[in-house]
Amino acid sequence: MAKLILQSGRERSVLRRHPWLFAGAIAHLSGRAKAGDTVDILADDGRALGRAAFSPESQIRARLWTFDPEETIDDAFFKRKVAQAVERRQALPELVGQQGLRLLHAESDGLPGVIADQYGDTVVLQLTSAGAEKWRSAIVGALQKATGCARIFERSDSEVRRLEGLEPVTGWLLGEAPKTPLVIDENGVRLGVDIAGGHKTGFYLDQRENRLLLRTLAAGKSVLNCFCYTGGFSLQALAGGASEVLSIDSSEPALVQAEANLALNPDLPAERAQWLETDVFQALRDFRKEGRLFDIVVLDPPKFAPSAAHAERAARAYKDVNLFGFRMLKPGGLLMTYSCSGGVGLEMFQKIIADAAHDAGREARIVRRLAGSADHPVALNFPEGEYLKGLLVQA
Repeated sequence: MAKLILQSGRERSVLRRHPWLFAGAIAHLSGRAKAGDTVDILADDGRALGRAAFSPESQIRARLWTFDPEETIDDAFFKRKVAQAVERRQALPELVGQQGLRLLHAESDGLPGVIADQYGDTVVLQLTSAGAEKWRSAIVGALQKATGCARIFERSDSEVRRLEGLEPVTGWLLGEAPKTPLVIDENGVRLGVDIAGGHKTGFYLDQRENRLLLRTLAAGKSVLNCFCYTGGFSLQALAGGASEVLSIDSSEPALVQAEANLALNPDLPAERAQWLETDVFQALRDFRKEGRLFDIVVLDPPKFAPSAAHAERAARAYKDVNLFGFRMLKPGGLLMTYSCSGGVGLEMFQKIIADAAHDAGREARIVRRLAGSADHPVALNFPEGEYLKGLLVQA
C-alpha cells in the first residue's frame, strides 16, 4: 500500500480526527496510487495515522476512511459502516417510519463522498469522491443488505465530481424503475419524488423538521413561500390551516410537480394555494410596490456560495432577498430564512439577516435557530458538515 507522508506539523488535523487532507499538507507520496486507492497516512516522523482514499485531481488530496492505521478497507468495512449508520437512525424515534430518509450523510457518517437517501423501497446513491467511486460495488451491496431495498438508483451528477476528475454518472445499480410514480408520505402529506430529474436525490429531506414546524405555525396565517421547489413547505402550511399560501419558483417542472403533489392530497384546501412561476427577486420587488404583506414568509433559496471563496458575493444575494422578506411581513410576522451554502457560516448568516432587518427598518428577534433534520447529523470532528442553517425571526 502506498504511503502519503505529511508535512511537519500537518498531522494535527488528523489527530483531531478531521477527515480531509489538502494538497498543501502533503510532503510526498511513497509508492504508487491511482485515484480512489487506499493509502496509509503517515506523519513526517513516520507515525501511522490512518487510512484514506487518494485523490490526485482534487485539492482535498486524501479523505480518511479510518483513523485506525490497522483497520482494513474492504467490503466488510463498508458493510459495517453502512449498517452502523442505518442503526443510528433507527434509534431515533422521530425518524422511525419516515418514508423519506437520509441513510448516509458522507463524512458525518464516516463515509466521505457517500450520500444515500431512501424513498420507500428505493434508495438513491450519490458518490462525490474518488474513494467513493472506487468502492461503488461494495457500497451498493452494503446498502442492499442493511435496508433490504428493492432498487438502488445512482445520481452521481453533482458538479463537485469534476473537482475529483470524475464524470457524471446516473442510472440503475440494483433493480429497475418502478412501474408507478414514486410517492412518499412525510408527516401526513403525500409527495411525489423525481429521483432521476429532481434536485439533489429528488427531494430536500434536510428540511423535513422545518416543514413540520411551519405546519404548527400556519393556522389562520397568510404564507409566502419563496423558492418553493415542489411545494414541501407549502403543503405543510396548508395542512396546518393556513388561510392562503402563495408559492414562487422560477422552475416550471418544479411547479408542475408541486401542483401534482397538491392533487395527491385531496384533503388539503387547494383553493387556498396559488403557484407563481417567476424570478423570486422580481416578484418580491413587485409585491413591495403593491404593498402586499404576509403573516409568514419562507425563504429557502438555492446555494449562493458553494465555497468560502464565493461568500462575499453570496452575502449580497442573501441580504437582498431577506431585505425584501422583511418588507413583505405584517407587523409581528415570522420570517423563516435559510442558507444551504457551506461557504456561509452561521455567524455570518445571522449578521446578514441582522443587516437586512436594519435596512428594512424592522426590529427583529430570533425565535428559534433552525438546522437540518436528524437524519442529517453533523460530526463534531467535521463542522463543515453543517451546511444548512436557518433562523425563525419575528419582526
